[in-house]
Amino acid sequence: MANPSLQPPAQPIQADDEIDLGQLVASLWRRKRLIAAVTGATVGLTGVLTVLQKPIWEGEFQIVLASQDSGAGGRLAQLAAANPMLAGLAGIGSGGGKDSLETEVKVLSSPSVLMPVFDFVRESKSGSGEDVSRLRYDNWLKSNLDIKLEKGTSVLNISYQDNDKRLILPVIEKISKAYQDYSGKDRRRDISQAVLYLNGRIDKINPQAEASMRRAQAFALSNGLGLQDGMPTAASSSMDGGGSAGASSGSVEANRLTAQAQVITLRQQIRNAEAAGADVLFQAPQLEANKDLYKQYQSLEATLAERRSRLREKDPIIVGLLRQRSALINTLNRETISLLQGQLASANARLQAATRPNEVVLQHRQLVRQSLRDERTLTELENQLQLAKLEQAKQTDPWELISTPTLLDRPVAPKKGRNLALGLLAGLVLGSGAALVAERRTGRVHGIDELGSLLPGALLAVLEADEPDGWRQPLQLLSSGPLAGAHSLALVSIGLSTEDAEPIALALQEASGRPVLCTNDLVATRRCDAQVLLASPGAAERDQLQRLRRDLELQGSPVVGWLLLTSPRAHG
Repeated sequence: MANPSLQPPAQPIQADDEIDLGQLVASLWRRKRLIAAVTGATVGLTGVLTVLQKPIWEGEFQIVLASQDSGAGGRLAQLAAANPMLAGLAGIGSGGGKDSLETEVKVLSSPSVLMPVFDFVRESKSGSGEDVSRLRYDNWLKSNLDIKLEKGTSVLNISYQDNDKRLILPVIEKISKAYQDYSGKDRRRDISQAVLYLNGRIDKINPQAEASMRRAQAFALSNGLGLQDGMPTAASSSMDGGGSAGASSGSVEANRLTAQAQVITLRQQIRNAEAAGADVLFQAPQLEANKDLYKQYQSLEATLAERRSRLREKDPIIVGLLRQRSALINTLNRETISLLQGQLASANARLQAATRPNEVVLQHRQLVRQSLRDERTLTELENQLQLAKLEQAKQTDPWELISTPTLLDRPVAPKKGRNLALGLLAGLVLGSGAALVAERRTGRVHGIDELGSLLPGALLAVLEADEPDGWRQPLQLLSSGPLAGAHSLALVSIGLSTEDAEPIALALQEASGRPVLCTNDLVATRRCDAQVLLASPGAAERDQLQRLRRDLELQGSPVVGWLLLTSPRAHG
């Protein structure tokens, strides 16, 4: 029968999904030469490519998409900013909201405006001997042109890049002329059509919105409801000016929901109070109504705690205090239940008064939703019409250039510093990845957690290879603890040389006063009463540890646990 003192301690559960940053850094440090080599090669290649790349030149200018009229144009911009959807539907392009400006930018990037400029670039490059057979408009627009709105303004920034410095100024001058020619085109015709369409829609929607509102109001008055009843909170808030949709706005449906929630809460509290009985005080806000009794209860609890610290539980004084405590708890709980039942009756009365048939609520909801929908549609159409008329009345000038087409003094690319920094970063990433792959392919186990998951038994002690004087205490504790019942011991070294393992065996033999067999021959160690494994980070491979575990299971002799020897001589 196995000695209970020789049974291995419980193996701690390993968290497989955690990453040990210390082990990761150690793995990278062991492969620092490989990382340095990959990083150096990547930076060198980046430098060569940067030197060989042709310089990229850039020209730029700015243009205002809307006239700077401070009267009608300013008011129009405010309305359009508040209602971008309406401005887009009205077809307003200049001085409109954000959506209309972004639409304008898309149009200005389209072939209908810039195709003549693209044709000029193709002809110029073809005349210089370049092959332009694969040059397409979309690719040219994405790689050479940058057209962006200045944030919060109607100022358009246009920049053009090309490796042919002579083309920059002619191209951006042609772009600026094309934009000025485009401004105002078809504007008046589009706005006149928008005004005509909106007037027709308003004439049709106005009577419909008025009739739907009258139906909703009549139904609400006949059933004692408000317009907010049966509607979502957002709709109710919009109807009462952003106020609460609850009792403060006169909503019967909101009052019903509040009363229903109170009934459910009070019933649950009553059940909890009844379940508490005379042993546990049911804590509830209603205790404030019995302040005197509650203070007596608190004083009694304090006295009971003080007496219990000095007297036995069966002492007559303790028994008497407990009897008083139970009586007081029973009284408090019954008083609380009575108060809760009174509140429940009031809540039930409010619920009954606020309840309406489901059919009435549903019909009222449909009527109010239809009324709100018609009113919202009418308001949007009127706002659109106002925007369109303001735009129609405004006098517009061609778009204004606020900066002349300019060629920058220096190339914008390649940026040597940025390229080298990116090359350094890429080299570090690639080198680290290669280092981790190389580390994994060696098969050696360096992590203590991984050693613990592969070895049987628990970690018994950590021994520093460079500090043999510190071995004595943990080995003595091990000898008098888990190894106390063993007459003969075996120290099984895993991947360690005899030169590394023998001093540990001698120290264990000296600490225990019993013979210690130091070997990795499991047949020889089978005759010993207890076995202790000796491992070190990087000394053994995963396959070796897995084979050892299987062999130990076949051997059947008890394994108390394992010792960790740190900082030994470098292993291959």
